[in-house]
Amino acid sequence: MERILIIDDSMTQADVLKSILAGEHDVTVTHSAEEGLRLVRRGDFSLILLDVVMPEMDGFSLLKKLREEVLTRNTPVILITSLSDLESEERGLALGAVDYIRKPFRDAIIRARVNTHIKLYQYRLQVERMAMVDQLTGVANRRRYDLCCRTKWQDAIRLGVPISLCMFDIDKFKVYNDTFGHPAGDKVILEVAQTVNGMLRRNTDFFARYGGEEFVAILLGNDSFSAYKHLKDVCKAVEARHIPHNPEVSPWVTISVGGVTIIPQNSDSYDTYLQIADTMLYDAKRFGRNQVVWSNEHMEQLREKSGAGV
Repeated sequence: MERILIIDDSMTQADVLKSILAGEHDVTVTHSAEEGLRLVRRGDFSLILLDVVMPEMDGFSLLKKLREEVLTRNTPVILITSLSDLESEERGLALGAVDYIRKPFRDAIIRARVNTHIKLYQYRLQVERMAMVDQLTGVANRRRYDLCCRTKWQDAIRLGVPISLCMFDIDKFKVYNDTFGHPAGDKVILEVAQTVNGMLRRNTDFFARYGGEEFVAILLGNDSFSAYKHLKDVCKAVEARHIPHNPEVSPWVTISVGGVTIIPQNSDSYDTYLQIADTMLYDAKRFGRNQVVWSNEHMEQLREKSGAGV
């Protein structure tokens, strides 16, 4: 069931609206604009029904606040009002309302418009999700990474916890493509992505395809040694899939990983540390591939071939 929030200072009208919709939807009611704002910030609502005429803060003012905040700006709002002038309707739509229903209203009209806007909202979410997913691998794509990486960085600053930035690369991938062809190469990218993604499953982990045979991961909360050790296990897991490579290069497909762990401050630059992770990846390639090279919180390099013990 989709979640709907009704914000209306009239208990009678709110109860009527709830009775109309409760059979098909999970309906929450509040009689205060401030409480409504608090609820929508915390909840995952598919639609808001908002009364225009309310004391202290009217519906227009609350709608403006909802559209100004990142967490609430995309939640569809239908204005409910007894105002009949076109100027009020125009104002509401200009502020971002998706529809405008005048009192007295008919049950069938309320249901139809609510269901239509919920379907449109769910369709938009589906399109947005598809736009954020790499079509070959099913993991996050570069666009989603670009949107998420700064948020993760700011979370680490706010919480005062370590953040680890990791860059991955499939070893000698051009040779693989030249040997087995690009369709086989796509299958390797898919299998590597699924293997790595399966090992980065915490809510605080983020993994994305960066481009071509390159991937990026962000781990929140791990110290450098635990992040380094976990990525060594990831390397081993990819090698253990025993995907045949060109025998002149390697028996199996492997990956190299470069990473850095930092407890960031406001003065630190995300791009600087991403470049450090990329440099560690370059060193992993330079030192023989199929391994993890890491820069810890003290800018000391951790390096050991993935097949060896820690």
